[in-house]
Parts: sequence; structure tokens; C-alpha cells
Amino acid sequence: METNEHTTIETALPDISGAREAFGKAENSIRVYGALSALALLAVVAVASSGHTVNTFMWVRTALLPAVAVLIHRLTVSASRGSRRAFERVSALTVIMPIAIIGVDLIPGVCPPWYAVMQTVCMLPVLRIAFLTRGSALRAAFAKSH
Repeated sequence: METNEHTTIETALPDISGAREAFGKAENSIRVYGALSALALLAVVAVASSGHTVNTFMWVRTALLPAVAVLIHRLTVSASRGSRRAFERVSALTVIMPIAIIGVDLIPGVCPPWYAVMQTVCMLPVLRIAFLTRGSALRAAFAKSH
């Protein structure tokens, strides 16, 4: 049976149990990540409004991360409908993002400690998605055919 990108995971892969549940958890994690990212943006706005220094890096990063939440959500929805390409992108992004974001924040002088902690907290739901995409249900759902 051939499938296209728009078939649902249930139709494309009827024998895989737990895939819908894993995608549901991933979507919830993305919503949490989006909310935390929006709160981080509000925190930067509040800090800047109170007269404290907020550098360009902080503004750009904090403005972009909520937009990335929308992108990851769309990819996850597409993956839940059977798109292997979207699944591979979500899987890769959710590993790369926390490493890159936390790694850059740890460079001395790039950002204040409160900002680094805030960004690390924002990455916790993303890490959960990374683990979910590597879990047995989703690995089985998107097993590579040889």
C-alpha cells in the first residue's frame, strides 16, 4: 500500500500502536514550548521597559523562538499525518535546537544568566519532543524500508 504525505498516521500505518499518543504528547509539548517562548519575549520586554540593558542578540532570539514553535507545530502535524520528511525534520530540529540555544547562551558575555536560564527552561519541552521522536512507537511508525 502506497501512502502520500496527507494520509493520516492511522491510515498509513494501522499496525503501529502508540504513535497517535506520542504525537499528541509532542503537540502538547510544542504548545508548552510556544507559551514559554512567548513568556520569555514578555520578560525581555519587561526588562527592557524597566531600564535594564537588553542586547540585540536577546531581542532577535526571543522574537524568533515563538515563530519556530509555529514551524515545529506545523511539521509535527504533517508528520502525524504520515509525512516521513516532516518527521525527520522535527526529529532533527528537536535535537539541534536545545544544543545550539543552550550552547550559545553558555558563551561568556553573550547574555545574562537569567536569560540563559529562561532559554534553558524553554528548551525542556523541545527535549521531550526529541525523546518522543526517538521512542519505539514513532521509530516503528517511520521505520525505514530497505
